[in-house]
Amino acid sequence: MSRLLAHVKGLMLVSGILTCTMLLAAVAPQATLRSTFGETLEGPLAEVVVRNWGVLIALVGGMLIYGAYVPPVRSLVLVVAALGKATFIGLVLAQGGRFLRPAAVVLVFDTVMVAAFVACLLGMRQRPAEVPASMPGAS
Repeated sequence: MSRLLAHVKGLMLVSGILTCTMLLAAVAPQATLRSTFGETLEGPLAEVVVRNWGVLIALVGGMLIYGAYVPPVRSLVLVVAALGKATFIGLVLAQGGRFLRPAAVVLVFDTVMVAAFVACLLGMRQRPAEVPASMPGAS
């Protein structure tokens, strides 16, 4: 676990950059749905929802990148990212095998990231917290 913690910045950067690629859904919602799920949604509401979905996922990616450089927010960012990715995994798996093949790459990536984020969070709990001098309560 300490080896993983030694590379948490890189892990968060790679995951954040890859997660930010979902910004493509804001630009090309139908192409993103087709490549991720093998299906599309039609109509103006689908366009709004899918574009918003892509932006929200990209924001989590941005948070991961930010958290890579700002250690005091890492725990919160890792919790938010792990919960978001775990929710996506659960929702896809709840559909049975329907989306397993088209979403396989995303599912595997997200599963590995959730496991790594949880391991990092557990490792961070075992280490004493470092309080930067500029934070309240620092001596």
